[in-house]
Amino acid sequence: MNKPSMKSPYEMRESRVPSSRFGRLWQYGGLATSMAFGAVGESFRRATGSQNEAGGSLMLSAANMERLVAKLSKMRGAALKLGQMMSFQDSKMLPGPINDVLQRVQDSADFMPPSQRNRVLNSNLGSGWRQLFSSFEEKPIAAASIGQVHSAILASTGQKVAVKVQYPGVASSIDSDLSNLSILLTASRLLPRGLYLDKTIANARLELAWECDYVREAEMGTRFHELLADETDIFHVPAVIEEASGPQVLTAGYCEGIGVTKAQNLTQDERDWIGTHILRLALREITEFKFMQTDPNWTNFLYNPETKKLELLDFGASRDYPDRFILPYIKILLAASRSDRASVRDLSVQLGYLTGHESQAMLNAHVSSVLTLAEPFMETAPEVYDFRDQTITDRVRGFIPVMIRERLAPPPEETYSLHRKLSGAFLLCARLGSRVRCRDMFVNAMGKAGLV
Repeated sequence: MNKPSMKSPYEMRESRVPSSRFGRLWQYGGLATSMAFGAVGESFRRATGSQNEAGGSLMLSAANMERLVAKLSKMRGAALKLGQMMSFQDSKMLPGPINDVLQRVQDSADFMPPSQRNRVLNSNLGSGWRQLFSSFEEKPIAAASIGQVHSAILASTGQKVAVKVQYPGVASSIDSDLSNLSILLTASRLLPRGLYLDKTIANARLELAWECDYVREAEMGTRFHELLADETDIFHVPAVIEEASGPQVLTAGYCEGIGVTKAQNLTQDERDWIGTHILRLALREITEFKFMQTDPNWTNFLYNPETKKLELLDFGASRDYPDRFILPYIKILLAASRSDRASVRDLSVQLGYLTGHESQAMLNAHVSSVLTLAEPFMETAPEVYDFRDQTITDRVRGFIPVMIRERLAPPPEETYSLHRKLSGAFLLCARLGSRVRCRDMFVNAMGKAGLV
């Protein structure tokens, strides 16, 4: 199937958030209907020769993909969040047009009109909420799946802050949104079998509930601030402003940095430094904290060239990992770093990645993919691993068709978030072209965990 040409990235624009369950159901129904009619129209164009692309799925036409981007960006909430979560899966697991859509919605969302936004602020901070700020920017600086962010100046201190305002109806519509989206994706056959869509949706339901709880997010951010108190020369976690926060409004110190993938004219040393510390933080979260900020969206990592620090944002999806999961997982990483295939297989059965009854092809694919991912940490790896030359992702992709076809059970629930974050760190290093002392970093992390 040829890859359809896509239009320019979706631009943030104002639109009312569908906040009632009926309103959101109506939107899903409208999307299904419009995509069905779009497929009929595409069929007619191909039959009459008025469309250059003769092959490929009718549902995956360029016009239908534009409809999907626009609708996800308008719906926000669970619809957009699930799309963002799936966008961090390997691109070879999804049809090309679907992957294009999901990449585009990572940073795409409409923002709500002032009247709708003000009702949220009134209910959380009181009708006199404007008195908390000496200035408040009316147009948001960012709009995401759960809420939008405004810059403001705190009246009491003159501090510049970021005010995150949750979209109305998002929290109460999680279950119905995900159910409707599951029906749409299944009925339209937009996704291949073997992806365990039900497990992905269950994980999305859990994480969405966390992310809609801004009180919990404030607590998680404070916890990270404390955990990284020994690295304030490298990481900055903005402090929460409690006087201007509530269940659906979260105010914190403003970060002046630039998204790590958007920063221009980075030197190679800066690229190496950023990649090193983001990957090191991921290992520290796994082996030392057993607690991780699991959203791999690169916009959550800012680089401030003035302070030479990494600024960390968005702690809504932070979570603890129980010892019953994380300790065997760490042992799998250690076994893989030693190329110990038998231990990787046995520990994978213990954790539930394998049942022990898989075909030899599936066993080989699973174990080989784990060892491939661990290459930068292996005892035989180069002292400095150059992510500019890495072929890890391409080689792992080669195992995916077998694993989709022959996997007997879905992976443990904890895996979805942890692997998104860890693979996100790898992909970020590759995108930056970082050169990282992965082997020494891994040995140090394992040493602190008491495993070497």
